Amino acid sequence: MITSNFYKLGAAIIFLCIIGGYTFLNNIGMSQITLLVFVSIVGGYMAINIGANDVANNVGPAVGSKALTLVGAIIIAAIFEACGALIAGGDVVSTIKKGIIDPQLIAETSVFIWIMLAALLGGALWLNLATAFGAPVSTTHSIVGGVMGAGIAASGWQIVNWAVMGKIAASWVISPILGGLIAALFLYIIQHSIFHKEETLEAAKKAVPILIALMAFTFISYLALKGLKKLIKIDLATAIMIGSVFGIATYLIVKPLILKASQKISDSKKDINKLFTLPLIFAAALLSFAHGANDVANAIGPVAAINEALQSGSIASKAAIPLWVMVIGALGIAVGLATYGPKLIKTVGSEITDLDQSRAWSIAMSSAIVVIIASWLGLPVSSTHIAIGGVFGVGYLRYYLYQKYKDEIEGVKAHHIKCINKKIAKWNKKLSKLTDENEIKRFQSKIAAKQQKLQNMEVDLELVLSKKERKKLEKIKKRQYVRRDLLIKIIMAWLITVPASALIAALLYFVFRSVLG
Repeated sequence: MITSNFYKLGAAIIFLCIIGGYTFLNNIGMSQITLLVFVSIVGGYMAINIGANDVANNVGPAVGSKALTLVGAIIIAAIFEACGALIAGGDVVSTIKKGIIDPQLIAETSVFIWIMLAALLGGALWLNLATAFGAPVSTTHSIVGGVMGAGIAASGWQIVNWAVMGKIAASWVISPILGGLIAALFLYIIQHSIFHKEETLEAAKKAVPILIALMAFTFISYLALKGLKKLIKIDLATAIMIGSVFGIATYLIVKPLILKASQKISDSKKDINKLFTLPLIFAAALLSFAHGANDVANAIGPVAAINEALQSGSIASKAAIPLWVMVIGALGIAVGLATYGPKLIKTVGSEITDLDQSRAWSIAMSSAIVVIIASWLGLPVSSTHIAIGGVFGVGYLRYYLYQKYKDEIEGVKAHHIKCINKKIAKWNKKLSKLTDENEIKRFQSKIAAKQQKLQNMEVDLELVLSKKERKKLEKIKKRQYVRRDLLIKIIMAWLITVPASALIAALLYFVFRSVLG
């Protein structure tokens, strides 16, 4: 363990040293090159922490469900995060993240530089701490808190746009609740339309192509709205139209493939779950691409803003992103994911609740749909909070089904009994109208077989337990479905992300002002 941590730390330090050299060579002759080199190293450090913490939300469920191995997930996420950052990360960035402070109240360019540097380092330090404690938090909220704290330290409380901060605080509630509800809804649909049917494989042949087509529609719409928004502006209606075309095309392509695949599998839940594996891999790749395109700005936005201020000597509302700055962000996320990412991937994928492919698919769908809904309603949401909310939503739905049916197997059994009784009643009705003896015998045989199946299924397997034993069993089952201790830890981390990064950034601002001033 110590050796492993040593190599990880060594890889991160080497990367940061390369960034320093890379920045120096790209800016030879600049008057304040030493400061810019330091800023770029801090930006690289922030990118590493984004890769270590935030990317887990995109690939964790796929790893937990065993649709992807940990190594495979890291490779896919690293490639698509970097591609998203480099291809669709944009060529300009807002110098004041989310408009949370008023730049007109910043008196000097040097003060602006100190604010940005303190915000960047403060956000990165908080992310590092959260990752060490195994808590997935929002990188956007980390940098927002940093900007707010450093801004208050520089110009007082009046610099903060408290209306914007109120919306961001609202997202702490909106994001996980929406994420949890939608993920639970999709899982319930899958359970009801496939796994609670008597002929599960036949049900899967009909339902899975529709679900995958819906996924294609959702993710293409999501990519058009979020992943490519810095390359091309696409409104919601156009994004949905593009997504619909891809959804229909996907259904036509996938339907025969599912029928072919179903010939090689049984009607067991484990085999049917395999039909969701490939869609999950695509989901992890597309979520990573969109994340790289959007969240790379949390690492390189302040770097670009400081570079612009050093070059022009003034504070601009928008800053150009040089290619060398974008490369720092893209590679930093990949390095952070490869070195320190596995810890959070395991937390999201397997430690909160047990995930299979259909559950992980539901979480991925929730992550994309909530962003689309939020874009339509103009609500601020956090991708981290959505994904974690989705994981908990799935866990609590599983527990709800357990409470309703004693366990999920009992739920399937209850549904099958209902279906069999309906079929027996239907056949009895048909039998009463038959006159052909062969047909009568055939239907009598079918009814007898169903009644025997019903008799076998209705055998009472429930143990006779005392009230005290039953309560104890309930607690054990609840812990198995959802790790409540992790839920409390994660919520606490979310609540203190903005104030913690703000406090760290405020302290750093005073340090930088005294050292650099």
